[in-house]
Amino acid sequence: METVLRGLTSEACLVYLDDIIIVGRTFQEHLNNIRKVFQRLQKANLKLSPKKCRFFRKEVSYLGHIISSDGVKTDPEKTKAVDDWPRPETVHDLPKFPWTLHLLPSFCKEFLCNSKTPT
Repeated sequence: METVLRGLTSEACLVYLDDIIIVGRTFQEHLNNIRKVFQRLQKANLKLSPKKCRFFRKEVSYLGHIISSDGVKTDPEKTKAVDDWPRPETVHDLPKFPWTLHLLPSFCKEFLCNSKTPT
């Protein structure tokens, strides 16, 4: 898929394996990008499954993220387990606390600001 859509992936679409998200800043740009992607797929004799296609979405859940005109954020359904972890109250609770949290700040802008040192 990457090969077929090479040259369009930076401006018109995002590709991961056999998934394609076609983007556009305006409705007209989106229509033009759909046309470009469809032309490439047709030229490569690739078919789409109509029941798997969704068009003109303002927001898309994709690979654990929500993609919209506002940008990319984590899907709340995917972060629910982290939200439900018990918070450490004392220094003695820290070894029980999952240390994978160092991965979160890039998507949780207020994560470090809201962190308090346990006493």
